[in-house]
Amino acid sequence: MPIIAGIEEAGRGPVIGPMVMAIAVINAQKISYLSEIGVKDSKKLSPKRRDSLFDQLKEILDAYKYIIISPQEIDAALESENSNLNWLEAEKSIELYNLIIKEIHIDQLILDCPSTNIESYRAYLEKRMHIDPQCLIAEHKADENYPIVSAASIIAKVIRDREIQKLQRKYKVDFGSGYSSDPRTQNFLKEWMKNHNKLPEFVRKSWITAKNILNEAKQRKLDDFRD
Repeated sequence: MPIIAGIEEAGRGPVIGPMVMAIAVINAQKISYLSEIGVKDSKKLSPKRRDSLFDQLKEILDAYKYIIISPQEIDAALESENSNLNWLEAEKSIELYNLIIKEIHIDQLILDCPSTNIESYRAYLEKRMHIDPQCLIAEHKADENYPIVSAASIIAKVIRDREIQKLQRKYKVDFGSGYSSDPRTQNFLKEWMKNHNKLPEFVRKSWITAKNILNEAKQRKLDDFRD
């Protein structure tokens, strides 16, 4: 039976914390088990349910791996003339694929495409992965349509949630969801800036929310100097 792999990310949008990408691998004869245990897009599951499924996935999957992408690496990609968040995802997908094929042969790879230009994105992956085009599926909403991609999304989300919990324990802070739209996140960033005169290392400085807070702080300094 063919071996199927899925790749997905978690934490693409927040201003706080890393992005995590994961690859999940399963023998096709076991693929039905994923639906049977309730695997679906991680965004449609509660944190408790994701944790429970993650434990089950570790037993069912033939292999899995994940990569934690720091805010600094995300900022570097966004500030580069030759990259952006989509191409960073592509590079990390290639990295995950190359890691997993050292351990197990992959017959089919499915991933959630972040780019509006699916053909260009898929062609780039095909070339860099040296993979047969018939073995690669890149689609929008793959995390909803393919259980193995949903499995990867659960792994990525659980790992990211744990990384966020580590940050909150380490710094003894509650910054809410970490999304720019969250008032708790906004208040946390403003208070931290006020107290430390800089944003914390776990914040994506390239996000417009962070840039606005930094610019506001610079403007206040100028105003104070003029006074």
